[in-house]
Amino acid sequence: MTLLILGLLLWSGAHLFKRLAPDARAKLGDKGRGGIAIALFVALILMVLGFRGSETVDLYALPPYLRHVNNTLMIVAVFLLALGHSKSRLRAKMRHPMLTSVMVWGVAHLLVNADAASIVLFAGLTLWALVEMALINRAEPKPVPYAGGSMAGDIRLVIISLVVFAVIAGIHIALGYNPFVGTVA
Repeated sequence: MTLLILGLLLWSGAHLFKRLAPDARAKLGDKGRGGIAIALFVALILMVLGFRGSETVDLYALPPYLRHVNNTLMIVAVFLLALGHSKSRLRAKMRHPMLTSVMVWGVAHLLVNADAASIVLFAGLTLWALVEMALINRAEPKPVPYAGGSMAGDIRLVIISLVVFAVIAGIHIALGYNPFVGTVA
């Protein structure tokens, strides 16, 4: 659990550094990007090792029907993540699609995981995304809206989101976490 918490703190610190210490970040210039990237990579490794190495004793019972809700929310999370880089008309409608995606992803996983490591990981990243959004909104109150997008971009976004969701589900199954177990009545 210690590695997981250290990973979350490093992830949050590396991401929030630009917002909380803009002058210090500016002094680093472009050369600082490499250090931030390394910190984020190390944070991911720490989170994975910490999560995989933690006990999975459930702290409370979860109803099985929440898997349906989880899977639906995960499709939404993947869609929002892809929206952030898409050429969809919907991109102009949402300010923080990728951070919102992290929050939806975190909530979705909290609905189906009741062990301490899952709660720390998914609640921690959800909280980080929420804080990041608030800091961005404070620093940049009037964003430049995305101008563009097309129906073709909308269609591509939906197709890519469904394919990516299927790949993510396949990876979960390969790792022994079948997201569809218990979802068939």
